[in-house]
Amino acid sequence: MTVRIGAKLPNSGPLPETIGIGAMARALESAGFESAWVSDHIVMPAAIGSQYPFAVDGRATWSPETPYLDALIALALAAGTTDRVRLGTAVLVLPLRNPVELAKQAASIDVASGGRLELGVGAGWLREEFDALNAPFARRGARLEEWMHIARACWTGRPGSRRSEWYELPDDVVSLPTPAHEIPLLVGGHSRAALERAGRVGDGWLAQQALPELAPAELRDAAAIMRAAAKNAGRDPDGLRVVLRIVESAGSAEGVARALPELAAAGVDEIIVDVPWDDGGPPAAAAALREAAAA
Repeated sequence: MTVRIGAKLPNSGPLPETIGIGAMARALESAGFESAWVSDHIVMPAAIGSQYPFAVDGRATWSPETPYLDALIALALAAGTTDRVRLGTAVLVLPLRNPVELAKQAASIDVASGGRLELGVGAGWLREEFDALNAPFARRGARLEEWMHIARACWTGRPGSRRSEWYELPDDVVSLPTPAHEIPLLVGGHSRAALERAGRVGDGWLAQQALPELAPAELRDAAAIMRAAAKNAGRDPDGLRVVLRIVESAGSAEGVARALPELAAAGVDEIIVDVPWDDGGPPAAAAALREAAAA
């Protein structure tokens, strides 16, 4: 099994202004990375009180003053400067958005890119962000599933009537253009609910681990939960993908390469690595990964 290698496309911090989203996306593509992924926050509180699920101490690892370019706008900019690299979100907090508007934006990016869009979607963890956007934090997981169904319905062009506890869509809606390809929805999160959701309604699972704490066995066990949920829902478990975002991986090509065999054995199909933007940038990072993997 060959693990695909994608890269984080920075849409936060100073790089989008100093280098530019388009230039960075083009550099990742030219270097040979197979995919480029952006992260997502719409607003941040001045002080983060919510528990960050990907840190042992529960504290967010970045300043709330960090500027974020909107994830979908960043992907649209990337689509305009690239031809081959797949473009994705890792992950988009879907319950914060209007699902019909999101479906339109995603379809537009997919058409503009020639069918290269993939969406990692999650329920979210930052209560303060939900409060600022007047979006209910409670039952956000159930709303995530409903929003996924609505987006997929809109991508057919004629979604038809849809009425739920949270949304009412009239029967006579036309949503065009339709995407250039079937946009995958990879579900993020590590809770059992998220894993079962990935199997039940997703096209796969988008996981996250830090390079120093990589745990392939945990990924294997989590993927098994996803596939069991898919089987119970009457879906093909073998058709689901596992994509792993590896944080704290910039400049650590040998560590990433050493982990590839175990990650492949655990069922990981693709990784997303951090890339340094100095010391040779993406070309040097890609070459180091290839050399380390070959050794």
